[in-house]
Amino acid sequence: MSNLLPSSEQVENVSQFFQIHPENPQARLIKQAVEIIRKGGVVIYPTDSSYAIGCQIGDKNAVERVRRLRQLDEKHNFALICSDLSQLGLFAKVDTGLFRLLKAHTPGPYTFILNATREVPRLLLHPKKRTIGLRIPSHPIALALLEELGEPLMSVSLIMPGETDPMSDPYEIRQLLEHQVDLVIDGGFGGIKASTVINLADGEPEVVRVGCGDPAPFMVEA
Repeated sequence: MSNLLPSSEQVENVSQFFQIHPENPQARLIKQAVEIIRKGGVVIYPTDSSYAIGCQIGDKNAVERVRRLRQLDEKHNFALICSDLSQLGLFAKVDTGLFRLLKAHTPGPYTFILNATREVPRLLLHPKKRTIGLRIPSHPIALALLEELGEPLMSVSLIMPGETDPMSDPYEIRQLLEHQVDLVIDGGFGGIKASTVINLADGEPEVVRVGCGDPAPFMVEA
């Protein structure tokens, strides 16, 4: 099936819909998707855990659109989706011990809450703790987007208000959200669990949310 590209009159009202191969992403479509992100677009894309909503990290308008769509309060920890540990290290304070721990569990379906550096825009920070979620996925589409963009994506799981699990069917996502986002990337059916969230900001690991990543390595014995 060909990609559905709306006419110029529809662009403001209806999202675009790209079908991107989940193992061999088409470079042309990845480039078009990143152009939409750079112009302030909000995109839905697949990760190795579930579908997520992303936008450019410093775009206040796009971030607020994501916040409204998910009905998130100011205390929600947004996540930066990074391509690798060297990029992650620009946005989080990581000592040698933390680096070893992260290296052992990335890439993978984990989001780590860490103390942020000054590179993180203030609008993404927890208002009191100055923490940020960071994640390195192993999904080819997500990694291709990050490589083309050259910086992290601001991201949250696609869990709609009142729900506990992420949306997984790209056609249902398109039907529900085509008037609220700028692009839906169809990378096949997504996972039904979000990433596992581990708080590493206070020293000892704390499992905040159990998702598709095994929490056992981070459980602290009493």
